[in-house]
Amino acid sequence: MKSITFKNRVAIVTGAGEGIGREYALDLAKRGAKVVVNDIGQGPDQKRTAKMVVNEIKKAGGRAVASLDSVATMKGGQNIVDTAMDHFGRVDILINNAGILRDKTFMKMSEKEWDDVIAVHLKGTFCVTQPAVKIMKENRYGRIVFTASSSGMYGNFGQSNYGAAKMGIIGIMNTLKLETDKYHIKINTVAPNAATNMTRGVFPEEVARRIKPEFNTPLVTFLCSQENQISGMIFTMSAGWFARSAMVCGKGACIGNTKRPITAEEVKKNFEQIKSLENALPYEHCGQIYSLGRPLTGR
Repeated sequence: MKSITFKNRVAIVTGAGEGIGREYALDLAKRGAKVVVNDIGQGPDQKRTAKMVVNEIKKAGGRAVASLDSVATMKGGQNIVDTAMDHFGRVDILINNAGILRDKTFMKMSEKEWDDVIAVHLKGTFCVTQPAVKIMKENRYGRIVFTASSSGMYGNFGQSNYGAAKMGIIGIMNTLKLETDKYHIKINTVAPNAATNMTRGVFPEEVARRIKPEFNTPLVTFLCSQENQISGMIFTMSAGWFARSAMVCGKGACIGNTKRPITAEEVKKNFEQIKSLENALPYEHCGQIYSLGRPLTGR
């Protein structure tokens, strides 16, 4: 089997000072990429900062540079991309991985706890991706990986801020994949599950030992490679298990003939069929669907 390599490729990995991001950066560098290791270095355990990861990469014979800028501002995002351009002259790969938690039940959550999480995850994805995509469009090549979460797709107690940010990131992907496809930029989203400093205390110790950050790396490495030609997909991953996740559309029900108003009673009568996901399809396959409220696919 031919090895996946990143010779002459330049990658930016945000939140790469520890945890999952560190593993991404190390693997890309091992395979030949020049890496911008971005991390502001905050957290309960600062043993692994961006500069220390850069030193690991250099010690192993790779090339890397540290960025300590915050992803949560346009200036910070531009600085991160400028670091890649100033040191390596291009940007081919972007992994948006930076994240924080400020867990609190919805009714007890403060505005600051909401804003802080949205700023790093959702706004941060925008702030770094926009200047990176500008370079990728000029080069007519790019690979981008966004980071979502099962908390966004399915919900998790005490994480309305985090879940909202993560679903917003999926929304960015769904639009940006359409706007950049002609430039050969492939954008996908992963929803990893791993025991890291950010999730410290969330998992029982026995579980934490089985969901190490490095078990998520292989899929992301592949998505960042030239060999990957798919775009706009979401992948869930944990402990060496990888699966596609998707928003789906059911068959639904057509009520009336579009020539008269439809009543709530008719909706009630057809509600079992309306809410059924039997024979559901990923939304892009149902698409081109609606004209005057009726499927065009013949379903």
